[in-house]
Amino acid sequence: MLSEILAAARNRASVAAGRYEEFRSRAAQAPPPRDFAAALPGTHLGVIAEIKRRSPSRGILAPALDPGRTAGAYATGGAAAVSVLTEPEFFGGSLDDLVAVRRAVEMPVLRKDFLLDPSQVFQARAAGADAVLVIVAAVDDGQLVELVQAAEDAGIVALVEIHDAQELDRALTAGARLVGVNNRNLETFVTDLAVAEALAPALAGTGVVTIAESGVANPDGATRMAAAGYDAILVGEAAVTANDPAALIASLRVEP
Repeated sequence: MLSEILAAARNRASVAAGRYEEFRSRAAQAPPPRDFAAALPGTHLGVIAEIKRRSPSRGILAPALDPGRTAGAYATGGAAAVSVLTEPEFFGGSLDDLVAVRRAVEMPVLRKDFLLDPSQVFQARAAGADAVLVIVAAVDDGQLVELVQAAEDAGIVALVEIHDAQELDRALTAGARLVGVNNRNLETFVTDLAVAEALAPALAGTGVVTIAESGVANPDGATRMAAAGYDAILVGEAAVTANDPAALIASLRVEP
């Protein structure tokens, strides 16, 4: 599945690369970005709540999803930021969803996608993103440095996603300021909170803002990630499928 997702991502990146100057110009005219990194650490575990229409493993998650209204519910629950999945072919997302969320809430917004080219970072900024996801497993070292630098050039920040210690080394070498540990194996889509717990000691003392991604669906999971030392969690399927998203987000804002 990952190889299929990346093949489609390369096609989109190739198209976007041809519009680099256009996206860079539009990004320069976008409203000032919100400080994504500063929004996460606090007295409670930060919650990045996600707008996610479907997943390759579970299919359609929210058939009648209204991105702006759902983001508003997240804000009511005390979310620190919103993640918007914009990948169209496997997750049913779009930049239109990101634009709708940016208009609806005052929280910082993350573009979550399989980005491979710097042009896509400026494309995200032009649409109103305050941060972009960069997946270490999807890029080589050169691309990783380029994407992190493009985010800095655009005035936003890259959330650099890792899954093991080797990828953490690559992320830090590339200058990552935000590091997300994905508890979901991108090959099998199985989640295990022990992944983030095992990597927590290696993250301690690095000075980066840390996010545990995927697998947290209740306060017990949130407590585990807070106890491991993470500044925030990223919650996708549990948030978008909750009967009361605001209440779920509030319950996940545990104290470290």
